[in-house]
Amino acid sequence: MPPATPVPDEAQGAVPDRVPDPASAPAPVPASAPVPRSGGAALELLVHGVGGATPQDMLGDPRTVRITGDATAAVYRRLEDAGAEGHPERYEGGPVPEAYCWSNLTSGNGARALWLLLLPFMVVNLAHWMRPTTKGPTTAVRFYGTLVRLVALSLTALLTAAACEVALDLTAWQCAGSAPCSANRSWLGFLSAAHEGWWAQPGRRLSLAALVPAGLVGLLWYLSNRTWSAYESQRPPGTTTAHGQYGRAASACAGAEEAATPHTASGSGPGTDGASRPGNGGAGDAHRESDSASDGGIRRPAVRPALGRPGFWYGRRIVARLRAAHTAAGFLVVAAAVTGAAARHDRGADVLALDLAGRALEVVLTVVATVVVAIVFRRGRSENVTDNRVDRALVGWLPGVSLALLALAMLYASWSRPGWVSHGTLPGDAAFRILTLAQGGMIVAMAVTAHVLHRRVRHPRTAMHGLGGPAVALLACALGGVMTGGVAQRVADWLDGPGTPGVGRGPIVGPPVLLSWQASVIPVLLFLLLAPLAVLGVRTWRTARALALEVEGDYEHERPDEVRTRRIAGTRARAGLTDAAPTVIGILCTATLLLGAGSVAGAWASGEVLGETFDRAHPVVEAAADAAQTLGSWLIGLGFILFVTWGRRAYRDAAARRTIGILWDVGTFWPRAAHPFAPPCYAERAVPDLTWRMASWTGSTGGRLVISGHSQGSVLAAAAVWQLPPAIRRRVALLTYGSPLERLYGRWFPAYFGPAQLRVLHQELHCWRNLWRHTDPIGGPLRLPAEDGRPEVDREALKDPVVYGRTDTHPLPEPILGHSDYQADPAFAQERKELLDRLPPALPHQRAGAGD
Repeated sequence: MPPATPVPDEAQGAVPDRVPDPASAPAPVPASAPVPRSGGAALELLVHGVGGATPQDMLGDPRTVRITGDATAAVYRRLEDAGAEGHPERYEGGPVPEAYCWSNLTSGNGARALWLLLLPFMVVNLAHWMRPTTKGPTTAVRFYGTLVRLVALSLTALLTAAACEVALDLTAWQCAGSAPCSANRSWLGFLSAAHEGWWAQPGRRLSLAALVPAGLVGLLWYLSNRTWSAYESQRPPGTTTAHGQYGRAASACAGAEEAATPHTASGSGPGTDGASRPGNGGAGDAHRESDSASDGGIRRPAVRPALGRPGFWYGRRIVARLRAAHTAAGFLVVAAAVTGAAARHDRGADVLALDLAGRALEVVLTVVATVVVAIVFRRGRSENVTDNRVDRALVGWLPGVSLALLALAMLYASWSRPGWVSHGTLPGDAAFRILTLAQGGMIVAMAVTAHVLHRRVRHPRTAMHGLGGPAVALLACALGGVMTGGVAQRVADWLDGPGTPGVGRGPIVGPPVLLSWQASVIPVLLFLLLAPLAVLGVRTWRTARALALEVEGDYEHERPDEVRTRRIAGTRARAGLTDAAPTVIGILCTATLLLGAGSVAGAWASGEVLGETFDRAHPVVEAAADAAQTLGSWLIGLGFILFVTWGRRAYRDAAARRTIGILWDVGTFWPRAAHPFAPPCYAERAVPDLTWRMASWTGSTGGRLVISGHSQGSVLAAAAVWQLPPAIRRRVALLTYGSPLERLYGRWFPAYFGPAQLRVLHQELHCWRNLWRHTDPIGGPLRLPAEDGRPEVDREALKDPVVYGRTDTHPLPEPILGHSDYQADPAFAQERKELLDRLPPALPHQRAGAGD
């Protein structure tokens, strides 16, 4: 038969009408079952991990050919294997290798450098998926999701307010209104109040400057819309579709096996699931945990795991709604900044019409802002069905109305007001304080909610006792604050010349006092982190010394070498630092929350920058305050410069773009459920790709398939297998190596990869094995014991290095591989062979029909 062809568009449009029933999975084959002499056609689908890999490296051959896919993500084979299905006799000794390359989804063209602007949005989106696993009423679950979406909305407002601070306040209001500042900048000459031109009035300067933050909001909307069209518009395959290749593959596999094996009544057919419930607006926030039920001797979950639901990897409706709401919020922030300054002036003037117009515009802005918050507040994800609807009225009208209000605000502010002079800072300086207080309050509420959820289903492996989501949300807000303060401080320093912004001795007043206080606490935060990091370093050193005996015991037949032993033990000890991350992040977040609260209180109480507040204090305190303010200003400025430099280099250099792509590999696995401006979810393209490929190949050949995933590829592989209907899943084995499924995802995302969810996947799969090493800082054991005739998922830890010293077969020292080169270990080929042997043999009539 020819290679598998791409799935037609009409098949991709199929919408499944029910969730596949895990009860229809086949009874497991015991590990001691006889091994067939030849199982027929077999395929190994390789999925690489973070950082990307070329198909040539994955397949070990410089000559490769693309089987299906495009330049962004595709399946490759060696050139000699392109027509392997037509010559099965050549591959009786092993499977046909295929490589799925998805690295261009996160590190493709230079536009990926713009994603650095979206880093806080990506981090807060992670907080949505980090809620604890729970059971019982879903009210707290929905409330948690609502809080995350509101924190995400506040980040959009914060970023827009930062752009307004730079363009409207520092540039148009302060510098253009100050003769000493504008005199040295010719590009500001036409805006300068000293020239008394048409643009000299403050309202007109603000209206013109408002185009900058409005353009930023438009850019964010464009990136979100464009990336969704390119990455996340792949509809998930249907499980019970009457038309299309995917539905035919599932039906063919199910029909062939029913004819080849005795029928066993199990109470539900392959295409039903008595536990599935209709989707609703908040279904994505209501993934409940429940005990397994027994049906026909096979255990099945009473509630389908979230990653196996038809609509999990298709968030079109929620992303469109949130994109409209956040775009509208951005335009409203700009409109409020322009309107507020003019309205405050008109309240003290004698022109009643302008005063009434300003008050009316403020009321309308408040009403529309309330609508935006209500939309974000009420709408969650729908995952039990593939929700392909679009709220066209909302998506189209809400941003349009907000943009129209911005135009009205600009027209209102541009009306002639002779005698109006700008002085001080732009009215609305308190907005940063209100935003910071609101973010802090919502994060505290998230922490309380997460604690309540965690108490219902406690598990010792859950990171930070279920508080990982609030901690990450806090870090997102802190990152947004650093970016805001960094750009404001650098621009203020540039405009102020030799002066120091905020001390009242320069041509401009400077940025809001709160931003200076927030920058001043950064050195204090770094100093506080020194103690736990020092403790962690000492503990790692002591652990490495204690592991020396264990290392020599693993190589007991080798001659001990102190240097070699110390190097291996040190690598193992450093690999264990990953498990200390929750403690370090907990300390960091606690210090950040306390210092952030202190900075808000200090700025609000004093109204001055830190150095001026303690100007008349004890000399030691005064010196410490001045040092913290100066060092903090330089640190936040340095961070901003490094950020811009990193982005510029990533735009020009493909190697740097791949390095940044590692960050996106980890952070953009999850769909955009909280923030629509976050970088796109590559899994919404990769998971359907893998699912379609497994379904099409098994359906057309009836053969056995092993999907083997390394690192992040193992997470994609598990997610894709979860999406398969039982008739196809029974022909698929899973081989994971260097996998973070339990060590990272299970601990930080327990509601989706927790122990119960991984156990369900183990029960639904025919066979699954996991390879890991003590020296691997990312991968680890999955901790899934043998049950119901299935062997334990984890193989005992692989030796790393393979041999301790020099031998006849390894005359040169072997490297310590850590997280890489698992396929070089002989155990890899052995486990792959055993998985294929345990799968049911290829279906005879399918092989015969494959050549038609």
